[in-house]
Amino acid sequence: MTTTPNADRSSQEWRDAALTWVSDALARHGHRITGPVQPRLRPWSLVWRVPTDVGDAWFKANNPGTRYEAGLLAILSRLTPDAVLRPLAVDPERGWTLLPEGGPSLRDVLAGGDDRVARWERVLPAYAELQRTVAPQAGVLLDVGVPDHRPERLPRLLDELLDDRESLRPGEPDGMSVELHERLRAYRVEFAALCRRLDEMGIPATVQHDDLHDGNVFAGTCGYRFFDWGDASVAHPFGTLLVTLRSVAHAAELVDDDPALSRLRDAYLEAWTDRYDRATLRETAHLAKRVTTVSRALSWRRALATDDPARDGYAEAVPGWLGELLAPTLV
Repeated sequence: MTTTPNADRSSQEWRDAALTWVSDALARHGHRITGPVQPRLRPWSLVWRVPTDVGDAWFKANNPGTRYEAGLLAILSRLTPDAVLRPLAVDPERGWTLLPEGGPSLRDVLAGGDDRVARWERVLPAYAELQRTVAPQAGVLLDVGVPDHRPERLPRLLDELLDDRESLRPGEPDGMSVELHERLRAYRVEFAALCRRLDEMGIPATVQHDDLHDGNVFAGTCGYRFFDWGDASVAHPFGTLLVTLRSVAHAAELVDDDPALSRLRDAYLEAWTDRYDRATLRETAHLAKRVTTVSRALSWRRALATDDPARDGYAEAVPGWLGELLAPTLV
């Protein structure tokens, strides 16, 4: 993995430029900053909570590996304006976005005692509709730099990952075991066959959030809106279920074969029953979840393509997700 130096976001020059950009964007909407920003820095992005005269706004500066999120959000807000927040400003070249307050997250709502599975049964169809709306514009997403994780591309991307010893660190304490690394190399032919089968199903590629959990969904009075697209790719849509079902199972303490997880899967797949029978959709979802473990490893590799020393705290993410390729999948 080759890291790309970040602009020095701790420098006064960078801070002044970002604050000027935020202030000018707010002014175009008739608003102003009313206090100091509150930063949260991660290896993949810097987020500021910006107090304004109409409530908080949120500034995000992505690192080079996830910079495409700004351009992606601009497109999604145009194609699916009711499913994402409409940005106050976007600078795709610098990877900067300014968003209004989105209200309570799904996680906030669920903490109040709402039924987790019942909520997700309503969220997933809304997300599926977003994906179906965006699918005809998948080429536009690729043009603005959204990573290409379509099934036909994944075998080559797996080969690249397995050759990336810096990311996988075979044999090191926080890396992948040498044995697992060799097992994955031997699995490449079978993996390519899975990807071909998935591609042959004929379901169009579209935006795939790749980290859809209850912390990345707003659940206010305006309906469900999806945010934090820094892990997204153009991929098989059903790969979404990998993270979502795992997160629900973990939060609700469900066993792997709990019928509730099957209900959620089917609620999501319902959007495609106009063209495919349910048995085919379930088979496709199973394949998509398996190959999407490679997508998750790739998204973490992009997020950690930075010289920020804090990335060392996430060193297990890339080998960990890639190793999941050989693990059992939920439903």
